[in-house]
Amino acid sequence: MRKVYDRIIDLRGNLITVSAEGVALGELARVHKSNGTTTYASVLRFENDLVTLQVFESTRGISTGDQVVFLGRQIQAVFSEDILGRRLNGAGIPIDNGPEIIGTSIDIGQPSFNPTKRIIPREMVKTNIPMIDVFNCLVKSQKIPIFSVAGEPYNQLLMRIANQTDADVVIIAGMGLRFDDYQAFIDNAENEGSIEKSILFIHQATDPPVECILVPDMSLAVAEKLATEGKNVLVLMTDMTAYADAIKEIAITMDQIPSNRGYPGSLYSDLAARYEKAVDIDGGGSITIITVTTMPGGDVTHPIPDNTGYITEGQFFLHGGSIDPFGSLSRLKQQVIGKVTREDHNDLANAMIRLYADSKKARERQGMGFKLSRWDEKLLRYSHFFEERMMSLQVNLPLEEALDLGWLTLAECFKPDEVGIKQQISEKYWPKEVSSDQ
Repeated sequence: MRKVYDRIIDLRGNLITVSAEGVALGELARVHKSNGTTTYASVLRFENDLVTLQVFESTRGISTGDQVVFLGRQIQAVFSEDILGRRLNGAGIPIDNGPEIIGTSIDIGQPSFNPTKRIIPREMVKTNIPMIDVFNCLVKSQKIPIFSVAGEPYNQLLMRIANQTDADVVIIAGMGLRFDDYQAFIDNAENEGSIEKSILFIHQATDPPVECILVPDMSLAVAEKLATEGKNVLVLMTDMTAYADAIKEIAITMDQIPSNRGYPGSLYSDLAARYEKAVDIDGGGSITIITVTTMPGGDVTHPIPDNTGYITEGQFFLHGGSIDPFGSLSRLKQQVIGKVTREDHNDLANAMIRLYADSKKARERQGMGFKLSRWDEKLLRYSHFFEERMMSLQVNLPLEEALDLGWLTLAECFKPDEVGIKQQISEKYWPKEVSSDQ
């Protein structure tokens, strides 16, 4: 039975307070404005009979005499086969001028998938980006962030992954996006032909904070529904810093006692509850999560990246317009590298990273004016090829071709006995008739 209240006690920011009984945390309410329009709100807190709600849209036009109707249910996402190719806001309402989505209503923010139905991840999610596929494999059901700073091309990287992945469905969860970033995601999906397997949940910077914190839950609720139907879903979220800042803003408005740098003490749990939705379902599909975490001032000890690092399974560190091979790590890559991928994968990747690390030292010696040895010159030549062929985000290569290109790069710069790879592997994969600069 719906409960109707016709007096709002307090209005503050996007929060309203009413005197009500028998309501639940997270319960959805409809606010009937005096001008004849309606908006929705959700219960954030209750203290005795005082209930605080967060209004989805602006509180402009709401007066203390307006009617609040509690609907007796949580916020829900609507799932349908027609949702593919659609764009929705944080409240799950279409924003693409398309028809209303008619389908099954599913609760959001539910507990993570039953652990007894989870299986150990052993399949690779291919992206055709060498710095991921070759050196830090993305594994099905992995949860991994992209650590970055403002100005780096992290959204462009997500677009590349969305276009090139072999996942069945891509869900893009945009939080705090500027309009040009939002439009770029749309244009990319339409121009590259990935729109038909994509779903976009978008919160723009001008939208209310409550819609920002709803975007991950909406995206993951739909992802879970697709995964239970056997689909392999890749969820791309940008930017989790905007999500955490929205939580912080709401907590401050509610006069909550702040924790580290003003963020609420629940930040770790808030992040973990979303990341832990990543799953590989026994007999079903999977959910793989890649997020962007922009680090204010590049500070990795900031509460958002710091908490994220304890939850996730590695990170891609975006620096200088490319994925940094030294700051990046995939903790699940050992599940697939050299096992479900080619036998030379692990040896080749390790050798290439080691030689690139050596080339950085050679570059330092060059910059300091020291006389370079013949080996230093080989390393410098190799570093140029490595950055151009492997680190550039413009490179689009299937894994097998990327591995072959790696071997070719080694052969053009070194002799087989100089790269530190086992002889039986080197003899099998070393390119024939390649003249290196010996």
